[in-house]
Amino acid sequence: MDKNNLLLEIDLCYKELTRTEKKIADFVMKEAERVLFMSITELADNCGVAEASVHRFCRALKIKGYQEFKMRLSLSLNKDSQPASNGESTKKGKGLIGGILQNHINAIRETNELLDEKEVIKTVNMMSEAKNIVFVGVGNSMITAAEAYGRFLHITPKVYYVKDNHMQSMRAATASKDDMFIFFSYSGDTTDNINIAKLAKSYGAKVTVISRYPKSPLTKEADSILICGSKESPLEGGSMGAKMSQLHIIDVLFQYYYQHNLEESRRNNKETAKANLDKFS
Repeated sequence: MDKNNLLLEIDLCYKELTRTEKKIADFVMKEAERVLFMSITELADNCGVAEASVHRFCRALKIKGYQEFKMRLSLSLNKDSQPASNGESTKKGKGLIGGILQNHINAIRETNELLDEKEVIKTVNMMSEAKNIVFVGVGNSMITAAEAYGRFLHITPKVYYVKDNHMQSMRAATASKDDMFIFFSYSGDTTDNINIAKLAKSYGAKVTVISRYPKSPLTKEADSILICGSKESPLEGGSMGAKMSQLHIIDVLFQYYYQHNLEESRRNNKETAKANLDKFS
């Protein structure tokens, strides 16, 4: 049997599934392409089951977790259904360049449409009140967290970027109500992020999540949620479109924070700029 054909595997073991697992299987087989772009929470809601049931469904298929499940599902579907941004487009030359440009423009435009200004202002208010702001990301999102840290360091000294997951856990374990954690997670389903968010919340810290999915295990821990655009299939992990959508949100937060803390931001911006003048010839 072709191990890349998950839909066939589901069909063959269907009779062995529980009633709840069959509900999930029915939905997946009917709406496979939609499922590719769903968080585990959204799939559970659409099937009328608990997230734990989705995990059990994955284990029944001998799959370790939900992200692996989506990867296997993606491999089962026709390649033609994958977005052009995964590098498999048949276009060449300027046609390919134009297609890439359009994907990136669409990602930023969709993000802008999804941004709720009330959530932006709420997030910026929490950032302004916090004594320490910690940017957190795992895997590809780690790079975006580093970008956010570098951007905000120009205007405030209270930002931190913790790369190592063990160090992230220790930072969360010493958090207080004066701290704020900003998580970058496209899926909202990364176990390390979820555990760190729960730990930080237990010590009173504020949590903001920047993600594609408004409903996910990570967003359940959030005090504010900012949704990014750009659909990303499991085979595209870390696509440029997804990164650009998150970078757009970073810049929106930066500009709002700058205006909200104008005098301090201007002063720090000048000082950080002067600090690096001797680095250039």
